[in-house]
Amino acid sequence: MSAAGSARERARPALPRVPALAVFGYFLVGYRRTWRAGVFSSFLLPVLTVLGFGLGVGAYIDQGVDGVRYLDWLVPGLIASTALQVAIGDSTWPVFSNFQWIKTYFAQSAAPLRVADILGGHLAFVVFRVFTSIAAFLLVTGLFGALRSPWAVVALPVVMLLGLAVAAPTFAYAAVVSSDSWLAMLFRFAIIPMTLFAGVFFPVESLPEVLRWLAYATPLWHAVDLCRAATLGVAPQWSVAGHLLYLAAWSVGGWLLALRAFRRKLIV
Repeated sequence: MSAAGSARERARPALPRVPALAVFGYFLVGYRRTWRAGVFSSFLLPVLTVLGFGLGVGAYIDQGVDGVRYLDWLVPGLIASTALQVAIGDSTWPVFSNFQWIKTYFAQSAAPLRVADILGGHLAFVVFRVFTSIAAFLLVTGLFGALRSPWAVVALPVVMLLGLAVAAPTFAYAAVVSSDSWLAMLFRFAIIPMTLFAGVFFPVESLPEVLRWLAYATPLWHAVDLCRAATLGVAPQWSVAGHLLYLAAWSVGGWLLALRAFRRKLIV
């Protein structure tokens, strides 16, 4: 090898010890161009939500819910549902476009990256987006006095686990659908009903028994119960370990499904 070739080889950046960090870094570089709009919406959404739902609707609920002011009861549900929306939003069209339109994943697979590195790096970025969005949400709602316990900070790792639990299977879904119309159907028939009936806006116990058990089956309800316990400083309805294990099972199952779907797409 010539001296010039050796110099070019030495100048070429090496992969980090964890190659998925290179993929995570790629999405962070792209996020540098859009983070301002994201931060603005991260602060604007909780302000409008607190004013509209908490103070507006809450003014008509004199007794609160379970003896708690409606705003204080509502905020942890909104924390979990916002994390869900962010995770799903970053796991549908971005993943679909990386396969079908801009084909970023195929370019990454041509580099010395494994399929697990590509999947893991992008999932890490989605969890990062959930973390930053909910950190802003907690800050704003804390300023409104809607967080009744210092344990509210525990909501951050809970929603990060929720983000992974819903993002991983959504990655698998977005990787196999043939049209982005299927992504809109996911929102219409899964995400919106889950948000409405998983204990965000009213207690699950007020639902008929069949719908109540459907709500219990969603990962969102488990995160809502944990976040509500953290922000109110009370015990959750179910055990903490049970909630976490359930969300972890969704994460592991979603990872395996996504890994299989990615391999079928990227390995010829």
